[in-house]
Amino acid sequence: MPASADQALPVVRVGEIKCEESTQRWLVEGLWGARSVGVIGGAPKCAKTWLGLDMALSVATGTACLGKYAVPESGPVRQRIEGMARHRGLEFSQVEIHVITAPVLRLDRDPDRARLWETTRGLRPKLLLLDPLVRLHGIDENNAGEVAQLLAYFRWLQRQLDLSVLLVHHTRKSAAGGVAAGQGLRGSSDIHAFGDSNLYLRRSREHLILSSEHRAAPAAASVSLELVVANPQTIHLEVIGELRDGSAKLAMDGKQRSLEERVLDLLGQGATVTRAKLRDSLGVKNERLGEALEVLERTGRLRRTPAGWQRRNGSIEGGRSRSL
Repeated sequence: MPASADQALPVVRVGEIKCEESTQRWLVEGLWGARSVGVIGGAPKCAKTWLGLDMALSVATGTACLGKYAVPESGPVRQRIEGMARHRGLEFSQVEIHVITAPVLRLDRDPDRARLWETTRGLRPKLLLLDPLVRLHGIDENNAGEVAQLLAYFRWLQRQLDLSVLLVHHTRKSAAGGVAAGQGLRGSSDIHAFGDSNLYLRRSREHLILSSEHRAAPAAASVSLELVVANPQTIHLEVIGELRDGSAKLAMDGKQRSLEERVLDLLGQGATVTRAKLRDSLGVKNERLGEALEVLERTGRLRRTPAGWQRRNGSIEGGRSRSL
């Protein structure tokens, strides 16, 4: 049936279309685009929450994420980690971070979607961190239709409130690591396709490897991370090296930190740590840790006590080690 003139679709000349700025704008330079949605993905115990919190604190305070990635413009976010703030010398009570304390939040349901909308609209954050995604819905993550509806809500929030939405999500147990890790995210492939910016964490021997991908910009160089736990009051993630050309070799002034140096860093002044705790913190095999402890004990840098391992007083070799 022919349409009347007033039903015709609106058109403009192509030269009259206003071009959007093509330069990528960053919430966290190299890691997360401004007003982007996406995922932090990785296997369990790969520090996904630590990374999300580090980003949240950085956006809230304008301090560099992981001590490396600048935050061009700060603004309030949600989540909390006091030790990270203390490590950066920040007054925690002044940090603009808010935590949603509702015991249950089901974002596949309209009532809770409305509650999150009103909360977010009132606070106007730069970043909304949802961790973990699996606890915030009751859908079948393998059902593409159900997943698409949930992700559409997050995209709607992002567009309506001009913010970034960061979902913390697991990879499948059999997922491959590296830059292709998005293909290994648990559930529907829509979760991977959804992201404007995505970050992936995986373990490689004793290291955590962080890689990224962006819809509108090249990926940042992958880096190796370490969860620094020497002082329980200032636990934080730290970049310890950069991966060049996809290689597993760390670029740390041409030298990779040894396992012995990392053990010494974990055993801060006066600290006593069990072998099991060291193994879990470093993510290494028990046999390899045993060899490192034997070397450190033989060279007089560690001593074994009934309660665990301690550092001895004296100079420690290695550029990042400390003297007691």
